[in-house]
Amino acid sequence: MNAPAQEPSRDSESRTPNAESRLTGAALRLFVEPDGIALLLLDVPGEPVNTLYPELGREMEQRMAEIEADPRVRAVVFASGKKDSFFAGAKIDMLSGIRTAEEAAQLSRGAHRSMAKLEGSMRPVVAAIHGACLGGGLETVLACHYRIASDDRKTVLGAPETMLGLIPGAGGTQRIPRLVGIAAALDLVLTGRQLKADKALKLGLVDEVVPNTILLDVARRRARELADGTIPRVRPRPKKKLQGRLTDAALEENPVGRRILFRQARARLLRKSGGHYPAPERAIDVIREGAEHGFEAGLAAEARAFGELVVSDVSKRLVGIFFAHTALKKDPGTDDAAAKALPVRKLGIIGGGLMGSGIAYVGSAVAGCTVRMREKDDEALGRALAAAAGLVDERLKKRRISRLERDRQVARISGGTGWDGFGRADLVVEAVFEDLALKRRILAECEARMSEHAVFASNTSSLPIARIAEGAKRPERVLGMHYFSPVNKMPLLEVIVHPGTAPEATATAVAAGKAQGKTVIVVRDGPGFYTTRILAPYLNEAVWLLAEGAAVDDVDAALVKFGFPVGPYALLDEVGIDVGAKVGHVLYEAFGERLKAPDGQDRAVQEGRLGRKAKKGFYLYDAQGRSRKDGGRKPVDPTVYDSMPGGRARRRMPADEVAQRLALQMVNEAALCLQEGILRSARDGDIGAIFGLGFPPFLGGPFRYADSVGAAELVRRLEGFEKKHGVRFRAAPLLVEQARTGAKFHAA
Repeated sequence: MNAPAQEPSRDSESRTPNAESRLTGAALRLFVEPDGIALLLLDVPGEPVNTLYPELGREMEQRMAEIEADPRVRAVVFASGKKDSFFAGAKIDMLSGIRTAEEAAQLSRGAHRSMAKLEGSMRPVVAAIHGACLGGGLETVLACHYRIASDDRKTVLGAPETMLGLIPGAGGTQRIPRLVGIAAALDLVLTGRQLKADKALKLGLVDEVVPNTILLDVARRRARELADGTIPRVRPRPKKKLQGRLTDAALEENPVGRRILFRQARARLLRKSGGHYPAPERAIDVIREGAEHGFEAGLAAEARAFGELVVSDVSKRLVGIFFAHTALKKDPGTDDAAAKALPVRKLGIIGGGLMGSGIAYVGSAVAGCTVRMREKDDEALGRALAAAAGLVDERLKKRRISRLERDRQVARISGGTGWDGFGRADLVVEAVFEDLALKRRILAECEARMSEHAVFASNTSSLPIARIAEGAKRPERVLGMHYFSPVNKMPLLEVIVHPGTAPEATATAVAAGKAQGKTVIVVRDGPGFYTTRILAPYLNEAVWLLAEGAAVDDVDAALVKFGFPVGPYALLDEVGIDVGAKVGHVLYEAFGERLKAPDGQDRAVQEGRLGRKAKKGFYLYDAQGRSRKDGGRKPVDPTVYDSMPGGRARRRMPADEVAQRLALQMVNEAALCLQEGILRSARDGDIGAIFGLGFPPFLGGPFRYADSVGAAELVRRLEGFEKKHGVRFRAAPLLVEQARTGAKFHAA
């Protein structure tokens, strides 16, 4: 909504030319119409979106006091002056300067006072929501007396604070359950998920959903009805079916049921989080406090918990990830200020397997490009097109897109077995097998048909881009774009540049990746680049543990306990044991003894043990390739031990030692990558490891983890393992230097 369109004199219902308009503050403007309906317009100056900060809270209190004192005002419509954005929540950077829990708790209490002024207003307030309404923005509208949302896809509502290691601090933990019920509130707050307007209506978070074109008209009408008493200020929750009402009565409306509800919520949370994230646990406690001891007790508990969480290490790391992610959105990927990204409207894809079809999907459905795929024969092409269309159909089934939009997205993808259409491509992504000769041949054939401005990218996970580009006619237009599987779900894209890559080509690939919804890091060329290179020693150490007699499920459990989403063997089963072995050979050739694997590492591949895709890996799979379940756990295939020293007789190893051996391999290799200039910054290294490899977010990434442990302690641990296990644990010189000087990867 543009600010001019919000002014009452331009509204379709209120066209009085002499409607009063006055500026009443830095961020809030008030317009009073002759019929007594006021428009309170939020438009934080100099900011692209509206955010909550202490001064705004105080200004809100002043505006509400003015409204209360003005006898002409009968009701208020609260709306945004920003185009397609409502209220994005609290200004996160204001938390960076907070040093004590009490200081943060005072912020929360101040927000409580502001919300109380809004909620307790004698003049009813209607929120007209268009665009993102998140965090503190949602808490603000919860204090209003009626909520109307636009049906636009940009309109989403949610409480994402737990994603930053926090909880809602402006009364959200108390008002959300009173509006939608305890169970629904727990789901909303603990997951941080965002709801479209129709889902928010069904849940009871908003009262009405209308087209944006009539949003203000309807909001004014409801404001008049509230002022007249036609609509009650306090309305019952949306009626549920009989089963839902019985469940509420059994669980939410009696003390015994509530205890069961909260106990189950905590158990589910701990199974998922491993106890590493304190914010969701505190949210459960605070919501329960309000449910059992009343609204004011709940607010007091909320302020205390918010204050303690703001200064917690986990929150600081998660907020650090947030800032790093935000900075990467603005990073063009090159330090050359003159380099401009060329628009990518036509995308060519060579190879339509799992990766190629996934790239086609994000190219069409997310970036809106026209996509042309090339496969070796009609049968392979048919599978590729069907796979890309299937990913679009998943969104249709989940009602995230309409049938019309589904047809548009699928229609943008075409294919063939020749080179038709590739001459018009702005960017071509090659996604064939990890074979250097094949990739060079594909590049030569494609270059003969591509336009001179087009960029050629290889989706490789380990082969050096400079070697692929050898003999190219335009090597400056060649780079790597390393996607992660499955492409439609994994958020990271690693753009790899060799010494001759033109800055314009880099900027073009980065911009194209962002348009596809990816978080993009740019790394320098080299064997394994960054993510594959730091993953390789981690997985290699898992193979050494197996050779030493460790059990597959014990090692995987140790790394999950450490914070990884899955253990190393489960990961190898997913990516392919053969793929891991091939990458291991490439990196062993490059780095020698440091990445040497135990003897016989190829035996599993020779036996056809390739992982889930072959229905034969470290774990057992059924005929459809699905994991078998045994008492809730995936059973290990015992035959995996038959060709190993010690056979099936496995021995227990301390879980902490197991986790440290693998995690330190990844951290140490990350330090080497930064030292060698593979990485542009520690920031990129943290984001790459978290978004691409699942490094535990609560630890902040390998570099923030190194800072928290301390370089001296890391070097001590590595030296201890080196004495036991050899050169593969030799500490990176950069870590040794930091241990000597006390330096850190991230400034305080």
